[in-house]
Amino acid sequence: MTRASLGAVVTLALAVGVGLRVAQLDARPMHHDEANQAVKFGALLEHGEYRYDALDHHGPTLYYLALPAAWMRGARSLAALDAPTLRGVTVAFGAATILLLVLLAPAIGRTAVAAGAILMAVSPAMVFYSRMFIQESLLACFTLAFVIALGRVAMHGSPQWWLVAGLAGGLAIATKETAGVVLPSAVMACLIARRTAGPAGRGPASSEIRWLLGAVVLAAGTAALFFSSFLAVPGAVLEPLKGMGTYLERGLAPANHAHPWHYYLGMLGYSSSGGLWWSEGLVLVLAATGGIAAWVRPDHAKPARTFHARYLACAAGLTFAIFSALPYKTPWNVLPFYVCLIAVAGTGVSRLVGAARSPAWRVAIAAAVVLASAHLGWQAWRASITYAADPRNPYVYAQTVPDAVRMAGRIRALAAQHPDGDDMRVSVVAPPDQQWPLPWYLRTMPHVGYWIAPGQAAALEAPVVVSALAHTDALDSALGDRYVSEFYGLRPGVLLTLYVERGLWDRFMAHADEP
Repeated sequence: MTRASLGAVVTLALAVGVGLRVAQLDARPMHHDEANQAVKFGALLEHGEYRYDALDHHGPTLYYLALPAAWMRGARSLAALDAPTLRGVTVAFGAATILLLVLLAPAIGRTAVAAGAILMAVSPAMVFYSRMFIQESLLACFTLAFVIALGRVAMHGSPQWWLVAGLAGGLAIATKETAGVVLPSAVMACLIARRTAGPAGRGPASSEIRWLLGAVVLAAGTAALFFSSFLAVPGAVLEPLKGMGTYLERGLAPANHAHPWHYYLGMLGYSSSGGLWWSEGLVLVLAATGGIAAWVRPDHAKPARTFHARYLACAAGLTFAIFSALPYKTPWNVLPFYVCLIAVAGTGVSRLVGAARSPAWRVAIAAAVVLASAHLGWQAWRASITYAADPRNPYVYAQTVPDAVRMAGRIRALAAQHPDGDDMRVSVVAPPDQQWPLPWYLRTMPHVGYWIAPGQAAALEAPVVVSALAHTDALDSALGDRYVSEFYGLRPGVLLTLYVERGLWDRFMAHADEP
């Protein structure tokens, strides 16, 4: 494949990938994790303040890197933000991940890069989670950059790649605690591949050691800048140690989100529910082809390609094995190892094309990959838009249902009939996990109070009260006939009760009946 052909394929893949990622970005209701991130970002946007929370939040890069997007959209407050602005940040990093594959062209070949770019662009998992305002899209991008830079260093590329690795590693650490698994796995994979397929002989020269130390300092400095809020809180540089401890404890003994070891494999390989089926088996089969070929039939004429194929396969395999062994699992954790696996799938395509005995067979293989990729793109569209909040979608996880958005709309419509308008008081009485994403959807209303139980009288004095189902008996008794109630879904299996003061309800209904 020529450089021009590679450029054309990557450009097409980027266009398709961006198109899938930006289409109808507000089609899916805000997940409670997204809403939580958005409110925390709102504090940074409005007041310039950020404090890392080692117990309940991930790293700061998402918030700081979202600032330019908000400023460009003219948003200066949480109330002025919208879902496309926030999700556009993670879309940008999803697109950047596609482009990063071009840096692998000297290492794995242009055909492999072209195939990998197509698969990365249309993978339903990569598309779906790039459209969420969570850390994984950024972590996947920084992880792939780290892996590429480390591979260049291992094959005696320019020593400046050490600094790229240091910067990418520091950004990954400042993004999410799982970098503590992903980055060491990449280093170990590099050592294994170099030992088995890399250049033999000498150890690192003294000049390389200096570059290595520089990379470590750059990584530590980058992470420290973000965690310390750019030195505003110097003591916070130690907080990530607490965070990694917290998430290690949760990973080994999770109170929630415990899944069997084959959870990720089943999600990507094949799943079906309610008449819908999903599969990214194409990527898994191609990755197995590329990985096995790298070990069983190494290309002795091109040792760099053998090294990188083994390296990428080991990086994906080690991270996948550790994530699968940990009982705690969330579906978006596939991204940090899946980016490497997709690159290995690209080497699988290259191997198949190289093994073809005639041009006709090469064309047939290319056509099959294109058709299968089109099917992946169709799945990505269905997952991200058509069934974006449907529990039959394997990429959907504890997703806010559209009914919750309707409830928030009902509250705003009620406020329009109240003398105080958006200043109307609203009480939300529910456990913390059942309060989100209401703070996002009610962000334009400044007098919304949150209680975990109905014990305080102030919680029951608002004209509108939102209650967890567990509290309805107590609220029915306390509010009596003075309030009208409705039920709304929040997430699958989670219902909320909306109580509306009768006088306000009557005004609302009278207005609703007007022609």
